[in-house]
Amino acid sequence: MTVGDDEALLERVLRVYKPHCRYLGSAAVTVEGDPADEGGRVGVRGRFHIPESCYIDDTGHFNAVEFNICYNQMIYLLIAKSVDEGLLRSFAGWSLDDFWSRQLEDMFIADFHSSFRRPMRGRRFWGELDIVEAFQGDWGSGPFLFLRTTCRFGETDQAAAHGKVLVAVKAPAGAADPAAPAP
Repeated sequence: MTVGDDEALLERVLRVYKPHCRYLGSAAVTVEGDPADEGGRVGVRGRFHIPESCYIDDTGHFNAVEFNICYNQMIYLLIAKSVDEGLLRSFAGWSLDDFWSRQLEDMFIADFHSSFRRPMRGRRFWGELDIVEAFQGDWGSGPFLFLRTTCRFGETDQAAAHGKVLVAVKAPAGAADPAAPAP
């Protein structure tokens, strides 16, 4: 199933970024089961535009900082859309107000790996991110929902950069267990 572009939600998700750092221009979400179930996947494919670096003189290539910013914009959108559309059991009981209040304060990158297979200019390009596993755990300060993700970026049909990222989301009181069977 594909959930089309939601411009209003994307605009709201990107509000936390400085205007010159809002790189994600459009995105569509796909659903192939729930990531809490083996083989389930929820993903997003987006179009990006980086007119100029927000922090350094032009390096001439897509770099690790831009990779991270683009990843963050996709994961925020994917979580918000999952909450809004009820796409993951892991977010059952969440409202968009819950997402907005937790977007910056309660979502963390727990583990981040990126690799660059070939140079990419990185001005206009695509990105894809998949949540491939969702599970609960304790990170030493209470319950967290962990999202294991994969991502890739490219200008041509083949990706030039790849990543694997583990995201930790502080679970609200009474949060649903993602391993619980669907109602």
